[in-house]
Amino acid sequence: MEPIRIGSRDSRLAVAQAEEVMRALGSCALITMKTTGDKVLDRTLDRAGGKGLFVKELDRALAERRVDLTVHSLKDVPVEQPDGLPLIAYTRRADARDALVLPESGVWDKTKPIGSASARRRVQLAALFPEVAVKPVRGNVQTRLAKLEAGEYGALVLAAAGLHRLGLQDRISRYFSPDELLPAAGQGILAVQGRAGELEDAAKLLDDADARDCALAERGFVRALGGGCFAPVAAYAEVQGAYLHLRGLYATEDEQTVVRGALTGARRDAAALGHTLALTLRRQAEGEA
Repeated sequence: MEPIRIGSRDSRLAVAQAEEVMRALGSCALITMKTTGDKVLDRTLDRAGGKGLFVKELDRALAERRVDLTVHSLKDVPVEQPDGLPLIAYTRRADARDALVLPESGVWDKTKPIGSASARRRVQLAALFPEVAVKPVRGNVQTRLAKLEAGEYGALVLAAAGLHRLGLQDRISRYFSPDELLPAAGQGILAVQGRAGELEDAAKLLDDADARDCALAERGFVRALGGGCFAPVAAYAEVQGAYLHLRGLYATEDEQTVVRGALTGARRDAAALGHTLALTLRRQAEGEA
């Protein structure tokens, strides 16, 4: 039997994530490639064309049968997939929190900006640290850490899951609770994409029911707001038995009004739960703006 060919971006974090999936499946071959999103580093993603830049080359390889499965950070995957290329599995969620990373000296120079390319983080960090500027930072984790050590930034905010997967958890100065920094939809979950109707046994082996339901709720929230990856929105669901508790954040386009809310509902209605909370928060924000 031929090994399953796993497609991945060629960054160290993406490879570590793909290898996590490969360990669960057994006999696999890794095929890496550089995506447009990895190449365009002189602009923020909203100006470069969106987070879909990280997946379109992998989608093409999957459609052309050059790979059998692809592995992504779920938070980087657009809410709509190409026809015939569904997300077939959601892996067990790692730590979904954001983390503060300081220079190796351990000293936080607050006269320098916090590095974060995320609008979601930016609006929340502005409330937590109003005295510190937040500036975009692009590149893989190693590139961002190098910019931190070079003195371009006083601190970085990165996903804790990625730092752990890279063995860089010792760089974490503190974790932000979801009450402080609500995570991005899907943060900490790996998405496995395949061709419709194929490798169903592999999908069952990889899929985690809790992660799937949380993902459906969180991505339902983003989808209801237009699916934009760059608007200041956040969604984080937690399983409570047969129910999900979903927290969400929405900001108006000018980022002057930021609202938070929560909703609890049945797991079987996960996507609808996200949709309902999103529309509730948008109405609230537009009423307050």
